[in-house]
Amino acid sequence: MADPRPSLLLVDDDAVYRERLAKAITARGYEVRTAADAVEAVALAEAESPELAVLDLRMPGESGLELLRRLKAIDPTTRVLMLTGYGSIATAMEAVRLGAVHYLTKPVDVDDILAAFDRDGQAAETGMDLPTPSLARVEWEHIQRVLNDCEGNLSEAARRLSMHRRSLQRKAARKRPSK
Repeated sequence: MADPRPSLLLVDDDAVYRERLAKAITARGYEVRTAADAVEAVALAEAESPELAVLDLRMPGESGLELLRRLKAIDPTTRVLMLTGYGSIATAMEAVRLGAVHYLTKPVDVDDILAAFDRDGQAAETGMDLPTPSLARVEWEHIQRVLNDCEGNLSEAARRLSMHRRSLQRKAARKRPSK
């Protein structure tokens, strides 16, 4: 007899976060399979296509956006939610354009994730439920993204951003703007 629980594929390269989230989602009645990267996720999806998928945007190897394309090619009915620690309107719009039902910025709890799948798909498809971030928030996220790309090397990040190292240091040390 087939498992009546909804199937969910959870893909995140952070093992602790992935397993903690998988345990919480399983406790809420879902059949959860996990993968650390796109290669593992595609193999699981090809073996048995999930009804739902939660994908991390930034992972070693293929990005979550590339994985989203591949999962949709395997089964267009899979409902996909993107998660990221480096949210931006551009990547959110790209994810929705590729077929994601929603896009959430970490940290996020399991209830927010499951609620995003239950929301009216119309708002998510049009991107109308995405809040417009403040300029300070966009700047902070961009700086964090560049610092991450430079593996924390402040001097290299300052060069890439064409800004003085001390200015970058001050901006990077600020707390994440709320909006």
